[in-house]
Amino acid sequence: MAKTAFKGTPITLAGEFVKVGTPAPEFTLVKGDLSNYTLKDGKGKYLVLNIFPSMDTGVCATSVRKFNQLAANRPNVTVLAISKDLPFAQGRFCTTEGIANVVPLSDYRYTSDFAQKYG
Repeated sequence: MAKTAFKGTPITLAGEFVKVGTPAPEFTLVKGDLSNYTLKDGKGKYLVLNIFPSMDTGVCATSVRKFNQLAANRPNVTVLAISKDLPFAQGRFCTTEGIANVVPLSDYRYTSDFAQKYG
Protein backbone atom coordinates (compact mmCIF):
# COMPACT_ATOMS: atom_id res chain seq x y z
CA MET A 1 0.00 0.00 0.00
CA ALA A 2 1.30 3.40 -0.98
CA LYS A 3 1.41 6.24 1.51
CA THR A 4 0.88 9.92 0.83
CA ALA A 5 -0.48 12.93 2.70
CA PHE A 6 -3.75 14.86 2.60
CA LYS A 7 -3.51 18.37 4.01
CA GLY A 8 -0.43 17.26 5.91
CA THR A 9 -2.06 14.18 7.41
CA PRO A 10 -0.50 10.84 6.38
CA ILE A 11 -2.88 8.44 4.62
CA THR A 12 -2.57 4.98 3.12
CA LEU A 13 -3.89 4.40 -0.40
CA ALA A 14 -5.76 1.34 -1.66
CA GLY A 15 -2.79 0.11 -3.70
CA GLU A 16 0.50 1.25 -5.17
CA PHE A 17 1.06 4.26 -7.42
CA VAL A 18 1.33 3.34 -11.09
CA LYS A 19 4.99 3.69 -12.05
CA VAL A 20 6.12 5.63 -15.12
CA GLY A 21 6.91 3.34 -18.04
CA THR A 22 4.81 0.39 -16.89
CA PRO A 23 1.83 -0.68 -18.98
CA ALA A 24 -1.50 0.61 -17.73
CA PRO A 25 -3.37 -2.03 -15.73
CA GLU A 26 -6.43 -3.53 -17.42
CA PHE A 27 -9.80 -2.32 -16.18
CA THR A 28 -13.50 -2.60 -16.84
CA LEU A 29 -15.71 0.38 -16.02
CA VAL A 30 -19.35 1.21 -16.77
CA LYS A 31 -20.52 3.69 -19.41
CA GLY A 32 -23.73 5.71 -19.24
CA ASP A 33 -25.65 3.09 -21.23
CA LEU A 34 -24.50 0.46 -18.66
CA SER A 35 -22.20 -1.23 -21.16
CA ASN A 36 -18.58 -1.90 -20.25
CA TYR A 37 -15.56 0.16 -21.24
CA THR A 38 -12.17 -1.51 -21.02
CA LEU A 39 -8.64 -0.30 -21.51
CA LYS A 40 -8.65 -2.13 -24.85
CA ASP A 41 -11.50 0.10 -26.07
CA GLY A 42 -9.05 3.00 -26.08
CA LYS A 43 -6.43 1.19 -28.17
CA GLY A 44 -4.78 3.43 -30.75
CA LYS A 45 -5.63 6.64 -28.89
CA TYR A 46 -3.88 8.65 -26.24
CA LEU A 47 -5.89 8.10 -23.06
CA VAL A 48 -6.02 10.67 -20.28
CA LEU A 49 -7.47 9.29 -17.05
CA ASN A 50 -9.11 11.94 -14.88
CA ILE A 51 -9.83 9.98 -11.68
CA PHE A 52 -11.79 11.55 -8.81
CA PRO A 53 -14.41 10.59 -6.18
CA SER A 54 -17.53 12.39 -7.48
CA MET A 55 -18.59 14.85 -10.17
CA ASP A 56 -20.82 16.48 -7.57
CA THR A 57 -17.95 18.12 -5.70
CA GLY A 58 -16.49 21.49 -6.63
CA VAL A 59 -12.91 20.50 -7.41
CA CYS A 60 -13.90 17.32 -9.26
CA ALA A 61 -16.54 19.13 -11.33
CA THR A 62 -14.01 21.81 -12.23
CA SER A 63 -11.52 19.18 -13.42
CA VAL A 64 -14.15 17.58 -15.68
CA ARG A 65 -15.08 20.97 -17.17
CA LYS A 66 -11.41 21.80 -17.81
CA PHE A 67 -10.63 18.44 -19.42
CA ASN A 68 -13.77 18.83 -21.55
CA GLN A 69 -12.40 22.14 -22.89
CA LEU A 70 -8.89 20.77 -23.47
CA ALA A 71 -10.10 17.58 -25.15
CA ALA A 72 -12.13 19.50 -27.73
CA ASN A 73 -8.97 20.48 -29.64
CA ARG A 74 -6.91 17.31 -29.27
CA PRO A 75 -7.20 14.81 -32.11
CA ASN A 76 -6.69 11.16 -31.22
CA VAL A 77 -7.03 11.89 -27.49
CA THR A 78 -9.76 10.43 -25.30
CA VAL A 79 -10.31 11.77 -21.80
CA LEU A 80 -11.86 9.28 -19.40
CA ALA A 81 -13.64 10.90 -16.43
CA ILE A 82 -13.63 8.10 -13.84
CA SER A 83 -15.57 8.31 -10.58
CA LYS A 84 -17.65 6.27 -8.15
CA ASP A 85 -20.79 8.13 -9.25
CA LEU A 86 -23.61 6.06 -10.69
CA PRO A 87 -23.70 6.25 -14.50
CA PHE A 88 -27.05 8.07 -14.32
CA ALA A 89 -25.59 10.77 -12.06
CA GLN A 90 -22.64 11.17 -14.43
CA GLY A 91 -25.06 11.53 -17.34
CA ARG A 92 -27.08 14.17 -15.50
CA PHE A 93 -23.95 16.15 -14.70
CA CYS A 94 -22.61 15.96 -18.26
CA THR A 95 -25.96 16.95 -19.79
CA THR A 96 -26.43 19.86 -17.38
CA GLU A 97 -22.85 21.09 -17.84
CA GLY A 98 -22.67 20.55 -21.63
CA ILE A 99 -19.84 18.02 -21.25
CA ALA A 100 -19.39 16.32 -24.62
CA ASN A 101 -15.63 15.79 -25.04
CA VAL A 102 -14.91 13.35 -22.23
CA VAL A 103 -16.14 9.81 -21.63
CA PRO A 104 -17.70 9.51 -18.17
CA LEU A 105 -17.02 6.10 -16.64
CA SER A 106 -18.30 4.68 -13.38
CA ASP A 107 -16.49 2.46 -10.92
CA TYR A 108 -19.58 2.03 -8.75
CA ARG A 109 -19.69 -1.77 -8.72
CA TYR A 110 -19.20 -3.44 -5.38
CA THR A 111 -16.57 -5.84 -6.75
CA SER A 112 -14.55 -3.19 -8.58
CA ASP A 113 -10.78 -3.48 -8.44
CA PHE A 114 -9.95 -0.28 -10.31
CA ALA A 115 -8.77 1.57 -7.18
CA GLN A 116 -6.51 -1.30 -6.20
CA LYS A 117 -4.98 -1.55 -9.69
CA TYR A 118 -4.38 2.18 -10.02
CA GLY A 119 -3.39 2.94 -6.43
